[in-house]
Amino acid sequence: MAGVTEHDQEQADRRTRAVQWQLFGIALLAIVIGVGVLAWILRASTVNDWLAVHTGLRNLSGPYYGFWSGVGSDIAELAIFGAITTGIYQLVKKWNCHEPGCWRVGTHPAAGGQFLLCYRHHPDFAGKKPTHDLIERLHREHTERQAVIAHKVNEIHERMTGHPPDGESVDTHKNERAPAE
Repeated sequence: MAGVTEHDQEQADRRTRAVQWQLFGIALLAIVIGVGVLAWILRASTVNDWLAVHTGLRNLSGPYYGFWSGVGSDIAELAIFGAITTGIYQLVKKWNCHEPGCWRVGTHPAAGGQFLLCYRHHPDFAGKKPTHDLIERLHREHTERQAVIAHKVNEIHERMTGHPPDGESVDTHKNERAPAE
C-alpha cells in the first residue's frame, strides 16, 4: 500500500481490534439475553411470581400502589442521582474535544488556545497519550517561544522610550545628570 505510514497502519489495526471487541460484546450480550429468556420460558410461573413481588405489581391495596411504593419510587431517586452525577461531571470536566463527533474531554489546548482537544486528536500527540518526554519537550519549546517574545517586546520598549522597562538594570544606560558644582 503506497503512501501508508506506520502510524496509519497502527490506527487501522487498533480500529480493527476495537470492532472485533465490539462484535464479541454484542454476541455475548445476545447470548446472555437468550439464556435469560429461555430460563424465563422454562420457569415462567416462578419468574413471573418473583418479578411481581419485587416490582410491587401485585394488587396489594389498590392498582399500582405496590409499584409506586416499591420499585416505582426509585425512578425519582435515579433521576436525582443522574442529575447530580451529570452536574459533577460537567463541573469537573467542562468541555468536550472540539473534534466533531468526539465525546472525549478536551484538556489539551491547540492553535494558541482556540481549541481544546483530547490526546487522540491533538496534533502534537499523534493519537497517543502524551509521554513525560513529550511534555518536557513541548514545555521547553513553549518557554523558549515566550522568552523570544518577551525579548522582542523589551527591545521595542527600549527603542520607543529610550530607557529600559521596569525591572531591568539602569547601569547599562548612561546617567545624563549634570555634574555637581
